[in-house]
Amino acid sequence: MDSDFLNVFTQPSTVDQFLNETVIAKGEKRKLIKPTSSNNPKLEQLKQFLIDWINRTLQEEHIVVKSLEEDLFDGLVLHHLLEKLGSLKLDVDKIALTEKKQRQKLSVLMAAVAKCLQLEEGQLKWSVESILTKDLLSTLHLLVAIAKHFNPNLALPPNVQVETITIENTSRGLKASNAVENITDNKESTEAQSNDAFDELFSRAPDKLEAVKKVFLQFVNQHVGKLGLSVKDIESQFSDGVILLILIGQLEGYFLNLRNFFLTPASTTEMLHNVNLALDLLADGGLLNFSVNSE
Repeated sequence: MDSDFLNVFTQPSTVDQFLNETVIAKGEKRKLIKPTSSNNPKLEQLKQFLIDWINRTLQEEHIVVKSLEEDLFDGLVLHHLLEKLGSLKLDVDKIALTEKKQRQKLSVLMAAVAKCLQLEEGQLKWSVESILTKDLLSTLHLLVAIAKHFNPNLALPPNVQVETITIENTSRGLKASNAVENITDNKESTEAQSNDAFDELFSRAPDKLEAVKKVFLQFVNQHVGKLGLSVKDIESQFSDGVILLILIGQLEGYFLNLRNFFLTPASTTEMLHNVNLALDLLADGGLLNFSVNSE
């Protein structure tokens, strides 16, 4: 055993427990949450948040999750979650009783997730085997990625970090290394990123704002003009949500039934209804990754 291996744990008893519970084949490498992070309050908060989110989402299916490790490994909950959030029809049985069928089911589900999230294999922080073996780190990364994609306005607990150990079974024995891994985004860096080019434009170059507005007007009219509409003022003509809804419909190929929104809103309530519908469409399409006040 590598001499550094013992140093990744704070208590000798933890080493024995880990070796008894974890089997790592020769040449295999595994990354796990360090036992000393198991009582991390932020980690527990995230776990409970995800459990509550899943249970709310799948309430109509009468599915109740109590443990992320024990209730997700067979693919049943993930199957329902993907069908509910992404309106996906997955060609696989809902219930898989044997390990072989569970592995096959997870393969289909993981492929669907990678396709939806447009991720290459090297970008994935989870695998069929890690989910099947109830690996909490992989399960958290998977659920956070799904939540951020399908529910971009979901207020995930920020700044959740865990200490991890990466263990490799080499010809000379077990080797281990420590690291700190982010599970959710850092709130401060996210807020800093939100100060994008438009914030800079408003604060530092207001004289260029009119030129930018002209570009946007040109873009909007290029699309809504196909329906015989014309926008001359962004502030006033977008305030009731009608042009915004029509623009989204044109860009995303939506058919907007006139019964679902107010074409000529006569009150603030009707305008807010239109704007909220537009924001919901953007969120459902994964196009809105920050909170917007409809008012």
